[in-house]
Amino acid sequence: MLTTHIVAEAVRAALQEDSPWGDLTAELTIAAESEFTALFNAREPGVFAGGPLVVEAFRQVDPRITVNDLVPEGHTFSAGETLAVISGPARGILTAERIALNFAQRMSGIATLTAQYVAAVHGTTAAIADTRKTTPGLRALEKHAVRAGGGSNHRFGLSDAIMVKDNHLVALGATDGPELTEALRNLRARAGHTTSIIVEVDRLTQLEAVLSANVTGVLLDNFTLDELAQGVALVGGRAVCEASGGVNLDTVAAIAATGVDVISVGRITHGVTALDLGLDAVDATGRSNAAAIASAGA
Repeated sequence: MLTTHIVAEAVRAALQEDSPWGDLTAELTIAAESEFTALFNAREPGVFAGGPLVVEAFRQVDPRITVNDLVPEGHTFSAGETLAVISGPARGILTAERIALNFAQRMSGIATLTAQYVAAVHGTTAAIADTRKTTPGLRALEKHAVRAGGGSNHRFGLSDAIMVKDNHLVALGATDGPELTEALRNLRARAGHTTSIIVEVDRLTQLEAVLSANVTGVLLDNFTLDELAQGVALVGGRAVCEASGGVNLDTVAAIAATGVDVISVGRITHGVTALDLGLDAVDATGRSNAAAIASAGA
């Protein structure tokens, strides 16, 4: 959940990094009493995320700055659309500009890519979920952006659920058969009935041993489409069936068609491209600098 504390701390750290001793350019070139209005514009289409960070960036720099007509999280926008109107002291707007843009561009990029994956599996029972492949320190922001794009969140961190992966099984010395079932049953007994247990399998022969331990879910890792379909049939609704590995926009629809419940996609956070958004000042005639540049170029 994107709390006010998380938002405030993320912005505070970003401003400390970008202007630890103030904004030399703004302070030496802009009069203290100068004010203006700027438009937060989209240079390309996408899905918006990061509004709370935009508002907080301007608030922390100068509480007199106002952010109006801000589009909601998850809003689908077109190129050229105005996403917010920023007004107030010019120095503060220029100091906060890059931080506000950086957050919104990255988060909107995640929301946009997530929405493309969600659209690709429309009509199936599969949910698109993120992973822990996030930018260190920014996980809450990036997982929020996934939800803005219509995706689902996997576990937030290692403390949320038990996820037994291949290396855990090797360390346990139980990768198949009765030994695996027994190890997972012991794990269930120690964890208690309220804790989710998800087990990664890399071959069909492991499934029955895992399911016999009454786990919450199974993760079918790097299975072929035929193997995924067989796996879904073997699971038979006894656990949540998740697919991972080899997932991209070209393959995700076929993966979803096998009947899996969840498709986890690391690239929606770690492989995303930030969207092109900009802040365009409005001149005395009411025209933004983006419009002026376009007119001059024409």
